[in-house]
Amino acid sequence: MADLFLSYSYLVLLWPFLAFLIIGLWLGRYNRRAAGLLSVLFSGLSMVCGIGITYGYYRRVLARPHLFPDKTLLVNQFDWLNISPDLTVRMGIYLDPISVMMIVVITVIGFLVQIYSLGYMEGDEGFGRFFALLSFFAFSMLGLVVATNIFQMYVFWELVGVSSYVLISFWYHKPAAVTAGKKAFIITRFADAFFLLGIIMVGYFIGNFDFQDLNAPETAAILNKMFMVKGIGVNLLALSCLLIFAGGWGKSAMFPLHIWLPDAMEGPTPVSAIIHSATMVVAGVFLTARMFPLFAASALTLTIVQLVGAFTTLFAAVIALTQHDIKRILAYSTLSQLGYMMFSLGASQVVDNPTTAGINPLGYSASMFHIFTHAFYKCLLFLGAGAIIHTIHTNDIGRMGGLRKAMPKTYWSMLAACLAISGIFPFAGFWSKDEILLGAWQSGHYLTFGVGLLSSGITALYMFRLFFMVFHGQTTFGRQLKTEDPLMSFSIVILAIPTVVAGYFSKEIFSAYFSSPMVWAADKQLLPGHPLWLPVCANLLAVTGIIIAWYLYGRGDLSHVRLLTRRRGIGYQLVVNKLYIDELYLFVTHKIIFSYIAAPIKWFDRHIVDGAVNMVGRFLHICGTGIRLAQNGQLTVYLGATAIGIILLYVLGRLPI
Repeated sequence: MADLFLSYSYLVLLWPFLAFLIIGLWLGRYNRRAAGLLSVLFSGLSMVCGIGITYGYYRRVLARPHLFPDKTLLVNQFDWLNISPDLTVRMGIYLDPISVMMIVVITVIGFLVQIYSLGYMEGDEGFGRFFALLSFFAFSMLGLVVATNIFQMYVFWELVGVSSYVLISFWYHKPAAVTAGKKAFIITRFADAFFLLGIIMVGYFIGNFDFQDLNAPETAAILNKMFMVKGIGVNLLALSCLLIFAGGWGKSAMFPLHIWLPDAMEGPTPVSAIIHSATMVVAGVFLTARMFPLFAASALTLTIVQLVGAFTTLFAAVIALTQHDIKRILAYSTLSQLGYMMFSLGASQVVDNPTTAGINPLGYSASMFHIFTHAFYKCLLFLGAGAIIHTIHTNDIGRMGGLRKAMPKTYWSMLAACLAISGIFPFAGFWSKDEILLGAWQSGHYLTFGVGLLSSGITALYMFRLFFMVFHGQTTFGRQLKTEDPLMSFSIVILAIPTVVAGYFSKEIFSAYFSSPMVWAADKQLLPGHPLWLPVCANLLAVTGIIIAWYLYGRGDLSHVRLLTRRRGIGYQLVVNKLYIDELYLFVTHKIIFSYIAAPIKWFDRHIVDGAVNMVGRFLHICGTGIRLAQNGQLTVYLGATAIGIILLYVLGRLPI
């Protein structure tokens, strides 16, 4: 049975792709309800295949470590592109702990979001189109995580970008949605250009795109050489790794390429849920993890990964404190949590000392653990926010309040999710966040550890600010609110279960099977142990944030908040306007690039390039007009022209006499 699941593992991609074709080409136009049900059915079949793959992988690989020491299995491989006689790109399915984990997360989250969408999108004129695009997005993301080589990954990477663009811009009649889609597309394409350049560079020097070969120590040794660029020495290994990481930098919206992610909230809430929880935004973290052995050979690369992740964690958490749109608050919380995942990978590099040099495996496994736990509670938070918006038709938490009794299922589920993301024991987020902080502490990155610890307290503050303003206090709705939609509530309640227990029951699995794939990992016995004060301190900070949130927002008396906002200074203005980074981008693009770069190029193209072509056209037109006038069928004109020609030739001495 295990071998059967593995032999037909391609079905996990085939089902959502078939749903996309059937709904997009036919069913979505003629029977919207049937299109939604078919999409849910095929998503469920994909989930069953994903669970079957997990079972087969465990029985075939993890249960026999002596046969599979690297925990890797390649299935369904075939030759795809023959680039040169020595370079053939293959396509197949790559199974290892992180890809199998992502298959389960994507299919389970995708199935629950599909069920939720039946209720959320009911009555929308684009109902059929929505489910076709959602299925295509799931197919693209699954293809990305099971890619056997970096070239195959890049193909599905771009499909994820295209499908996310059309989903963010789904309500194309809204200018804000179209603008958000274009912003996401342009920024991620900008980062992907560097990613493609890194792929070409590595492929040229290594002559192979397979992950197993790229992550081999021999590859790092081949690339670890210097070359000169205008008198400046550049390390080829560091340059290649940074170019590849740039793709993940943009896709996971790390600072300063983060500006597309909050605007992506213009799409339907189910799109926000699936993009932010388990798919697109974690693709950058997944890429970094997939290429981790190669990246770990470059100290500079891991340092940049750590710094970018740590800064994004704190930056996004602070910005979320001042936002009022419920979906934007969750978007910035996603940025902050992605920062945790990213800096955990970077902080795997143990600070140099004579006894513990190397890579701390905990940083790698903790990052993957956080992807797993974060997927459930973040999806729950977005689906809960969608249920609230669907009920009261506003995104502004300042116009909400007192929804606890009207939406009890959403209330208790979102309470569990807020506790989980805040890192409160024993909810799922506590276990993975504790591992991340411990990894940074053990590796000697104390500043990064401090940033993560501080961000944990800030996270509790802004999440319970949202929670108390939405569900507590005085209600702002005089009318009777409609009851919770059963399809939407089903997905929300189901997600509450792993939000509570997933961390406790999966901690040992990640510790055992998700260790860093590094042969030069640091000796765990030489690393510091797990101090008891660390989780206690993290929980105390989170509880402090909750208490402050209750004091300011929980009792319904916002006088303290008004007092604070009346004293707003330059610091508050900077935070509420997101450090004016969006304005800086607009200034650079419109005032500098458009005015001083694009405008001269446009003038040169229009007047020089087009002008030269137009001049040739006008010259030929004049010549044609002259020929047309000469060829008028009048004998006298022909004789006169002949005589004039003979005379001219005589004068010029061309005709012999």
